[in-house]
Parts: sequence; structure tokens; C-alpha cells
Amino acid sequence: MNLRTEAIAGITTFFTMAYIVVVNPTILSTPGTGMAFSGVLTATVLVCFVMTLLMGLYAKLPFAVAPGMGINAFFTFTIILTQRVWWQTALGIIFWAGVLFLVISVTPIRETIAKAIPAELRIATATGIGIFITFIGLKNAGFVTSDPVTFVKLGTLGVPSILSIVGLIVTVLFLIRRSALAYLAGIFIVTLVAFAAGRIQAPPSLFSRPDFHTVFLKLDILGALKLSLLPAIVGILFTDLFDSISTFIGVAHAADLLDENGNPRNLRQGLIVDSFATFGAGLVGTSSGTAYIESIAGIDSGGRTGMTSVFTALCFLPCFFLAPLAGMVPVYATAPVLILVGASMFKSVHHIDFRKIEEGLPAFLTIILIPLTFSITQGILWGFISHVGLYLVVGRRKEIHPVMYALAVIAIGLLLLEHSEFARWLYA
Repeated sequence: MNLRTEAIAGITTFFTMAYIVVVNPTILSTPGTGMAFSGVLTATVLVCFVMTLLMGLYAKLPFAVAPGMGINAFFTFTIILTQRVWWQTALGIIFWAGVLFLVISVTPIRETIAKAIPAELRIATATGIGIFITFIGLKNAGFVTSDPVTFVKLGTLGVPSILSIVGLIVTVLFLIRRSALAYLAGIFIVTLVAFAAGRIQAPPSLFSRPDFHTVFLKLDILGALKLSLLPAIVGILFTDLFDSISTFIGVAHAADLLDENGNPRNLRQGLIVDSFATFGAGLVGTSSGTAYIESIAGIDSGGRTGMTSVFTALCFLPCFFLAPLAGMVPVYATAPVLILVGASMFKSVHHIDFRKIEEGLPAFLTIILIPLTFSITQGILWGFISHVGLYLVVGRRKEIHPVMYALAVIAIGLLLLEHSEFARWLYA
């Protein structure tokens, strides 16, 4: 192990994902949620630091961990703003999803479920989430707005939209040059121009103490155990599971981080850390954490051991004190990040075989229902049901994994629970 190489790799990974320190609290503190920006920023940095450090020291993998993009939007816009769940209870939902994730990670259940769910449904989930967060990015940039007749329409192309386009161009130019600072550069330049134009004001102070008062340990664990909230817990659980396995397997194969049997190295330990990152996020006050695909940047720079993650974790420490500066960033400055991350999540869609209706239609329903219902849960549940149903109809019964029957039955039960008269009584 070359310590200098591992340090450079860790710092590289940090800069490729440091945007989350600003983007995550911006999403979670959207007006109406009741969550404080400073508190969520502290929680975000805490998850990044502790869980990335744990990934390095326990799992001994060069993967960084942070609150997941997509889940943070689902947490904010679906669970809190659409379903009208108090943010404290929403954090409880994250906590219980993490507990379930831990249970399946330390038992053979995780491997069984991972093998049972068809690849096209896993890809479709990532694709649907990509469209979901892209839509939010377009909304924050002012490109789309609500309309009583057409539901959505083109927004006013004003200064925020123009600045978002500038940020998008800057970020793309940096991405073309494979710069680790791409996302941060776009955010910084748009914020700087907005400040120079007088659209945002400088904070009273540039630095502050970490905020451990507003959201830290404020979750409602018991309130999240209502039956009506079970679909949300399951939705987050499966999203975390898909995201984690896809990241570990994809990056491990791309970087040759495999064991003697050709499997991702220390996969079980990595998933255990991921599960801790989920229920730990609920405890400290943010949406669930997960391993970041951006870790490939550090691995490409020579990172091969857990020391890469240790150096990445240490880079997050100064971020505890940057809440006032981060709070200056307007939502239209982070919009390009959401759009580009969404595009990145969409790129695997070509692996889905839409020529076969029993494979294409469940994937399509998963993709389209996530953004149109503003719910990752709905896409996943209808994907399970339609997969089993269509495979039975076309005569491919023997190709259905037994676990998928169970997941389809569970999905039907959760949908009935969520949409029936009984569910409305539970919400009351």
C-alpha cells in the first residue's frame, strides 16, 4: 500500500462528492418540511464522516458514503410534503428501513433477495429515480412549473433559469475534462454570480458551530411504526438495497476489486456499513446514507484499500463549520447537479429488453410511476406485481424466482394498505 497514493485517491473522491454537503440540506430544508438547513448540513457531514470512516476501517473498502440522491428527494417531496408526514416521523421511517436492511445484510436473506429480483427491475428503479430528481432539478431551476390544466408547463425563463443554464454548461465542461471539481465548480460560479447581482446576501458570519440541536436525535421511532407508513419503509429498504448492491458490484468489477471467487471484495461488510448509514442517518437527522458511485474517481486515482476512505472521511471534518457559507447557495445553483446526476442514473436503461413485453412493461411501469406519482415505492411495488403477472401470462412461470412470488404478494398487500379505506382510517 502506497500511503501517498491512497491520500490522493481519498481527496479525489471527496471533491467528486462534496456537492452533497450543500445539495442534501438544500433538498431536505425545502420550505414546508420544517427541517433546519444548518441541522441537516451537520447531519449530512456526520453521516459522510462516520460512515466513510467505518467503510475504510471495518469493511476495508475504498468507498465513500453519503446521503443518497433520489432517496433524499423521495424523503422530502413524497413522504413529508405529499403524504404530510411530520419530518420527525419521516426520520423514524429511515431508521426502521435501516434496521431491516441490517437484518437482511447479516443473514442470507440479502443474497436471496438480490438474486431473485430481475436485473431489468433494478435498472428501471435507478432510471425512474433519475427522472424523478431531474424533474426536481428542472423545477428548482424554474424550467417547469405547475399548471391546473396541463399539470406542468414551461416556466418563466428568468434570471434563475439562465443562471442554472450557466451552471450546467460550466459543470459539463469540467466533466468533459474529468475534473473532480465539476459539480462544485458549477455551484460556486452560479452562487458567485447571484451574489454579485444582488440576488443573495452574504451571511452575518462565514463559519458557525455544528448544529446538534434542531434535527439531531429528533426522530419519532414509534410514530413511524404505523401500518400506513410501511410502504414507505419498504420502498426505502429496496431502494437502498438496489443502490448498494449496484454500486458495490459495478465499481468492484470496473476496478477489479474482486476476491478469489470473482465476487466483490468484502461485500457483506460493505452492506453492513450501508445499513448502519441508513438507520444512523435517521438518528442524526437526514435521509439514508449509501455508498457513492463517485468513489470510482478515487479508485481510478489508485485507491485500493480502506485508507482511501479514511482520507475521504477526514476531508469532511471542516465541512461541519461551513453552514453559513453553504446556506448562501440558491436552489437554482444546485439544480444542474440534480439534472446531471439524474442523467447519469438514466444511462443504463439500454440494458432493458423492451422488445419482450413481460420484461419491458414491468420496467416501463417502474420507470414512469416513480416520477409521475412522486414515489419510489409505487414504481417498485407495481414492478414486482407486473413482473410476476406477465411472466405467468406468457408462460414463463418456471423462470419466476420463488422469492418474487412472495414480493409480489407483499406488494399487493402494501398497495391495498396504502390506498384502501382502511389506510385512510390509519392516516386519520
